[in-house]
Amino acid sequence: MDAVRLIAATRYALAHSRAVPDIVAEAWQAQALAEAVGSHLAISGPPEVRTEALGLSEAGGRACGSLHHPALRADGVRAAQLSMIEDPRCALLDLGELLGETGVALVGVAVSAEEALYWQCVEALDAADESGDRVAGILRKLALRERGGVL
Repeated sequence: MDAVRLIAATRYALAHSRAVPDIVAEAWQAQALAEAVGSHLAISGPPEVRTEALGLSEAGGRACGSLHHPALRADGVRAAQLSMIEDPRCALLDLGELLGETGVALVGVAVSAEEALYWQCVEALDAADESGDRVAGILRKLALRERGGVL
């Protein structure tokens, strides 16, 4: 499945999550997507973005490990369905928005969480911020490449 569709499904699920376990699960799904998109671009993306894409994959992977997600829903890990990135620029723009929305949702959870969940949220926020920075870096390199500039 294309990255844009998976990101849209995750944004929808996050927007409609009300309970803390659901929000945390969707934050985990978002970071799993960051990891998968980064891995995909590190392997098959333009050579100019592969290093930054690997960093995105690593940041997403760290966040997945920092959140104790509840038992995954019947549909499992959405990122496992990633088979292509038809439009890398569009996918990265959407992923950046998803990561921002994830950060806002995690702040909402953290403000009323007990200490253990609070610190997990803080770690996940750091990873989402780093993932967002990596997404922005990849987008800059793609834009420069499209304009024929030197990296």
